[in-house]
Amino acid sequence: MEPTPDKALESLLERYGALVLEANRRVNLTAAKSAPEISEHILDSLSVVPFLREPYVDVGSGGGFPAIPAALATGIGVTMIEATAKKARILASFCERLGIRATIVAERAETAAHRPDLREQFASGTARAVAAPAAAAELLLPLVAVGGVAILQLGLSDDEDRTALEGACLMLGGRIESESAAGERRRVVLVRKIEPTQQRFPRRPGIPAKRPLCAAGPRKTAEVPGVSR
Repeated sequence: MEPTPDKALESLLERYGALVLEANRRVNLTAAKSAPEISEHILDSLSVVPFLREPYVDVGSGGGFPAIPAALATGIGVTMIEATAKKARILASFCERLGIRATIVAERAETAAHRPDLREQFASGTARAVAAPAAAAELLLPLVAVGGVAILQLGLSDDEDRTALEGACLMLGGRIESESAAGERRRVVLVRKIEPTQQRFPRRPGIPAKRPLCAAGPRKTAEVPGVSR
């Protein structure tokens, strides 16, 4: 499918934003409560578009950021992994109404990443405001094929987070390839998958967030500054 022309894309993104606000009255999909706030999330989501390749997976999809705006902009299909069944059903409804080719997996990423039909099957993957950087890498990299790229949308981090992410990526078969700013308080980190991930990763549900790889100590799951879900 070809990328959506600009005017048609703008209309689709506006429709998506309206769907999120409507659904958000019933289910807590995102902290954004107004059209301008939703627009900020959409714009931030589009920052991953230059790096996407099909097949594409998104981990911890929540209300659909960045997967749905990215799919609308590129025309590619997407597999969305969302542990909360109610949110997964809403995502499926969004995709049907917006004409997106999507597979919704209503499982925790720690479990889904051990499925043979999903493990190391994707050329690109995204994780946005899911967990601390090293934990996000552990959830996403096992799904990415060797040669593919994991796209981490992160907030500003300290040296400890950066060191933990670098070490975690190496343990998971990845290598940080580049880092770029996406606004004043956000960044996009590209991690290239250079070798298969050891079968023991990701660890049991909840463990990556509670005990991120290579971290100096237990870290709380972190919201990305300016990118609350």
